[in-house]
Amino acid sequence: MSSYTPSQDTLLKVIVLGDSGVGKTSLINTYVHKKFKLQFKPTIGADVVAKKLQVDGKKVSLQIWDTAGQERFQSLGPAFFRGADACVLVYDVNVQKSFDSLQTWHHEFIKQTDISDPTKFPFVVIGNKIDLDNGASRAVTTKRAKEWCASIEGEPDAVPYFETSAKENVNVDEAFLDIAKVALSKGHAQDIYYESMVGSLSEIEEAQSGGCPC
Repeated sequence: MSSYTPSQDTLLKVIVLGDSGVGKTSLINTYVHKKFKLQFKPTIGADVVAKKLQVDGKKVSLQIWDTAGQERFQSLGPAFFRGADACVLVYDVNVQKSFDSLQTWHHEFIKQTDISDPTKFPFVVIGNKIDLDNGASRAVTTKRAKEWCASIEGEPDAVPYFETSAKENVNVDEAFLDIAKVALSKGHAQDIYYESMVGSLSEIEEAQSGGCPC
């Protein structure tokens, strides 16, 4: 087996946004570490994890940026959004408010990144926690979610939509694989660069310093 070298990989920087408590961190932990924790600990600022995979024979490194689900994430500054190749919008299918907030997260991402044509940028929407009460607590239908996905880019199926359970590991791998495929298909890829990742994290830490993390 040949040895691995970073130059063989294509880097995809994926930003995960959504209200606090919708399960963003749980989805990422289930996907990357195959672990689900019942204890809820809010993300402070941003965490970054990496996952290597193959997409149609191409070696890819997903750099997944997990965010705090509070408004103050905006203070992270341009370093957080710089070089984003895809954006994942997450909501809880059992909480209407978290679904309603998707519009705000979508708008904020576009504003922060100054995307010239948002309809050509890779967005993926995830409705999480489908396992809760065997669906009895569900507040947002699949039909309504797909209608919203169509509305943000003006045509059906333009924005991939997945319903997941981080707890039961349902559709999690499939969702992140599709995220990588969509980003690659729309030409959003770059050579791998760990130096930039470290630099961005340093800028984020500086932006957070002096503020209360509570």
